[in-house]
This record gives sequence, structure tokens and C-alpha cells, in this order.
Amino acid sequence: MRRIVRLTAIVAASLVAQMALAGCAATPGSGASTVTECRQLSPGLPWFGNIRERLQTTIDAHSSCTGTFSGGRAPVAIFDWDNTVVKNDIGYGTNFWMLRNDKVLQPANKDWKTTDRYLTDAAAVALSAACGSETPAGRPLKTSTDAECADEIVAVLDDTTRAGEPAFAGFDARRMTGAYSWGAALSAGYTAEDLEGFAAAMKQENLGAPEGATQTVGTKQVDGYIRVYQQIKDLIGTLQAHGVQTWVVSASPEPIVKVWAEEVGIDAAHIVGVRSVYENGIQTPHLEGCGGVPDGDDSVMTYIDGKRCWANQVIFGVEGPAAFEQLPAEHRQILSAGDSVTDVTFVGDATEARLVINRNKAELMCRAYDNDDGKWLVTPMFIDPKPQRTDPYACSTKAYTNPNNSPGPVKRVDGSVIPDQTDTAH
Repeated sequence: MRRIVRLTAIVAASLVAQMALAGCAATPGSGASTVTECRQLSPGLPWFGNIRERLQTTIDAHSSCTGTFSGGRAPVAIFDWDNTVVKNDIGYGTNFWMLRNDKVLQPANKDWKTTDRYLTDAAAVALSAACGSETPAGRPLKTSTDAECADEIVAVLDDTTRAGEPAFAGFDARRMTGAYSWGAALSAGYTAEDLEGFAAAMKQENLGAPEGATQTVGTKQVDGYIRVYQQIKDLIGTLQAHGVQTWVVSASPEPIVKVWAEEVGIDAAHIVGVRSVYENGIQTPHLEGCGGVPDGDDSVMTYIDGKRCWANQVIFGVEGPAAFEQLPAEHRQILSAGDSVTDVTFVGDATEARLVINRNKAELMCRAYDNDDGKWLVTPMFIDPKPQRTDPYACSTKAYTNPNNSPGPVKRVDGSVIPDQTDTAH
């Protein structure tokens, strides 16, 4: 009899431990078999409207704690990183740190065209003129003191030269963007471990800086602080407590995102960022391919439809061109979160909840406010929210980005045009 009682106690203790790992708790004094508490989104962290309740309902409906999910592949939630999980941009933040610390290297053959196949002649000429040819190829440019060189690089990171000429052209704008790929290419010549070190130093500076701080790069004032959104950190932790796999799919370089993801409890194995081609352990300016696109073709990255491709390929195991297509609902993420046009395709793929951080990005906001199936949730930014737009989003005419980078109307799945939308989430 004692052995039976002891085994029962051991089983009960094991059950309590398993429930604790799943975010569940037994009612004190009521026996381990009665589950009355599963982790809930913190009521102490403010959310816009009824979004917290909507998110909690989604979580509870796909939970290993509540028992609504009990087997098979665990449900998945996917988050963009920059301005979705954190305020400001860790990719550009690392670029700025590298410029301030003389870490950007003179390109091969002192030819800026070697840094990105989509860099325009005008941008290459402007960079050469600003940064000069005195520094040997592969050696650090003195961007901490050479303001002209730093200013030109910052301008090109923002898509134009200082003279206002386009910096990039010729890419499929539904699969990548020149400025983001070039931002990743600025760390070519280093190992992934080097880049992680740069990102760690940048993280320490930006988390330690006062909220709202700026920094000077060259002569330009740029963002000088980064903050983790506590609401999103709590959301990620709550999803994990209910057995939902949480992933990040970001348009920042993957080594940088891995350094930051520990701040919200996501491990390196669940990170997909911009993946560069490495040769002998050294980063090149080229990109890994997705969806059947070969490495070094440089035509796809974690951007718009490219984000879907990388999510489908890495998270859901889809190979070849099918990775660019929307998967059947039972094989997709239940929740996605994003803030920009970069995210519009993979956020739209979520089957239950599509969380949008409102940064006034037209195509994303057109789909979110149209909300044709009631699953889009729009919240103002949690820190320093954008002001309300006075004019409607031009959804019916020019909010969509075509592959050739021209504007067009935003259309629903059935081909109908989304009417212009008023900005209301503020």
C-alpha cells in the first residue's frame, strides 16, 4: 500500500512539473489533476482596445496547457524583429556602430559595385568620391573621422545618394530590397562571430542609452537607443508557456538577430534573418538563396514574399519554388506580427491572429484596416507612436509595391481592390 501511495505522489509531482513547464498550475490544495491556471498575458501591460483579450483567446484555443492542442506538430507563431519586438532597427543600429568604430572595409578592388549587384553607377561613384581610394582594399575606412564618407554611406542605406539619386535598381521588389541587402553586405570580410561581437557592443550601448536618444554618425543624427517592447516579450513568453513554437523572421542579418533574441527568450535555432554566403568562414556580399534560387544569385531575402519563402523553407520544411506559395491553412502559423511592408505577406499567412504595429506603412495598413476576415489586430507603437495620418491610405491606387518597384492598387485574394482606408488605431 505504501508503495502505491508513493508512486501516486511521484506521478502527481511529475504532472505538476509538466504543467508548470507548460505554463499551467494546479489549484492549491485541490489535487494535481485539477488545472485551473494557465499563463495569461499580463493585465499590467497596456494594449490597444481589446487586442490582449483577442490574443489570449487565440493562445487558449491552441494550447497544450488548456488542452486545446494535444498532439502532432506544435502550433507556430512568427514575429518580425525590428520595430515589432523592439523599438528601432538592430540591423541599421549595427551599421551605425560599425561606422562610428571604423569597421566598414574598403571594397575589393576599391570598387563599390562589388558590394551589391543592385548598386547604381551613381551610388558607386558617389561612394568612391566620398570615401576615396587611399585606404587599401579590405582595410577599415576611417568613418569615425571621415564625415563625408560616413554621410554618403548613411544616405545610401536610406536608398539614395546625398545628391538624391537612386542608390539601387534592378531587383524584384517583392522578394528583396537593395538597401537592406547592402546593409548586410557592409559586414562582408568578417566572420559571423565578429559580427556577433559588433552587435553585442551595439546592444549594450543602445539598451543603456536614454529612451529617445540619438547619436551622430558622420554629421547625421540617427537613432541611438533600442528598447524591447514589454508587451511583445510577454506575448512571446505566454505563447511558449502554452506550447506554441515562437520564431523570428527578420530582414536584419541573422547573426545580429541571434544576439538580440535572448532578450525575449527565443533561442538561436528559432531565428531566420538575412543569410549571407560565407567562404572559408568569411562573409561575402552575396546572399543565400530560397525557394530554389541558388546561393549567390542575390535575388531573394527575408523581404515581403521572400519572408514567406524563408519561413516556409526553414520553419515548415518546404523545398523548391513551392516555398513562395501560401501553404494550406493546417500547415501555417497561427499568429504573425509585423510593422512594415516587409512583413505584409507572412503576416497575412497567419490563420488566427495577425498583429500589426502601426508605423503608417501603406500596403500593410491597407490590408490590416480592410480586415476582410476579422483576424487583423492593429495597435499603435508601444513607444513613441506615430501620429495619425490625416489623409487615407491610397489603397485603391498606389499603396501596393509591384515587382518592378512601381506602385499599384492593393487587391484582396479574390482580385477586388481594397478601397482607401482611414488611419484609426491611435
